[in-house]
Amino acid sequence: MLYESTRGGKKGVSSAEAIKTGIAPDGGLFVPESIPRMSPEDMESLINMSYQQRAVRILQMFLGDYTREELEDCVNNAYTAEKFGSNAIAPVYKLNDTIYMLELWHGPTCAFKDMALQLLPRLLVRAVHKTGETAETVILVATSGDTGKAALEGFKNVRGTRVIVFYPENGVSEIQKLQMVTQEGENVASVAVRGNFDDAQNGVKSIFGDGQFAEVLRNSGFRLSSANSINWGRLVPQIIYYFSAYADMVKCGEIKPGENINIVVPTGNFGNILAAYYAKVMGLPVRKLICASNENNVLTDFIRTGVYDRRRDFKRTISPSMDILISSNLERLLYEATDRNGEQVVRWMEELRLKGTYKVDEDTFRKISHDFWSDFTNDSETLKTIEYIYNEYRYVIDTHTAVGIDVYDKYVISTVDFTKTLIASTASPFKFNRSVAKAVFGEEAINDKSEFELLEMLASVTGPVPPGLKDLDKRKVLHERVCESYEMKNAVEDILGLA
Repeated sequence: MLYESTRGGKKGVSSAEAIKTGIAPDGGLFVPESIPRMSPEDMESLINMSYQQRAVRILQMFLGDYTREELEDCVNNAYTAEKFGSNAIAPVYKLNDTIYMLELWHGPTCAFKDMALQLLPRLLVRAVHKTGETAETVILVATSGDTGKAALEGFKNVRGTRVIVFYPENGVSEIQKLQMVTQEGENVASVAVRGNFDDAQNGVKSIFGDGQFAEVLRNSGFRLSSANSINWGRLVPQIIYYFSAYADMVKCGEIKPGENINIVVPTGNFGNILAAYYAKVMGLPVRKLICASNENNVLTDFIRTGVYDRRRDFKRTISPSMDILISSNLERLLYEATDRNGEQVVRWMEELRLKGTYKVDEDTFRKISHDFWSDFTNDSETLKTIEYIYNEYRYVIDTHTAVGIDVYDKYVISTVDFTKTLIASTASPFKFNRSVAKAVFGEEAINDKSEFELLEMLASVTGPVPPGLKDLDKRKVLHERVCESYEMKNAVEDILGLA
């Protein structure tokens, strides 16, 4: 399996080279030259496999220059019961006869990003070796909260790598911030950016696009790569858990082999739902992909109208990991929906950069509308959903998962489609404890409580505080750097000792 850029400037790239590089030299994103297909027999073979065996089976279809033994070693070290709380890794919880929760937050940082970022460092180290690279790999990450901690944890003390995470200073939860600023490891750094996530993401993209800076780094023994979902090695592990969840639903008798399901994904940067799209193209029986947005509803508007327009007020919400107006992974969907027309993708991306908006043609819009449906949720609706789900099912969800459930309710009201539905639960409720506790216990009960008192309150209704969050307030702050978005390159130089 070889890879090519969504902008047409690079083709015939090995999977190891694509993972090592992260972003294509022409600024595009790497995608497989063709999407492999799973037959019904292949799907059935997954049913009695472990999560790790399913992972190896899927990865083999995409990472052709890795041996089976290498993939098994990567997978078996990434997905352990010790790290994920059980051998299930990504368990499916039946909420009622129609709704099934895909719990993706059992990893060490309590968010779905662990599903990819426990595996990516292992794939990357091997990719560097396979391609004969001798320079030290510098991983640059822009995060709206969860990717940052997961990357820091995943790459911590991995030989031959450095990881630098940029996050919006006031755009993440207190728990997310503490996770990043207390991160231990000899090769890690986190930096607060004055601005929002898009400022941080644009800053990272600008650094990647700076050829002169790349030469400076190369002369100093460094090369850049990414752990954001623009890196194919971040995206491909996410395909696995949709197949695994379907196999689990069949195994438990909740659906029959070949039966269609819907998939709902709380969506910001479009990577997680794009993985579900790739799973559908591969043969997973999916009727509709439901894209759930918060009030930064640029994706909802796009899926409904074919017009992508980031020229709107940026809103800080109680689902901050979705507070995004530029969804980078949408570029991969556009490439597929235009029958891989890189020139057209370039034109739209250039319009977005220069004008802040673009409109896709009717044929592309029709293809996207066939697969996707979208709506959005405000903060008030999010809190009411958390409250309702707890009162009705004694099941506690985080704010992002609540967005997914509320949008699913709107989908059912709009379409009267009662197809069994898998909802991606993307974070532990403990990570967004103030909002969740407010919904469950009421505002008066939490007014005078600290973040860590709220953790204990939630533990009384949903089990013990996860180890990755417990006693965060007692850990030493190790990363205090703050910068403007235009100073991010200077921060990288300083951290690497080049200034």
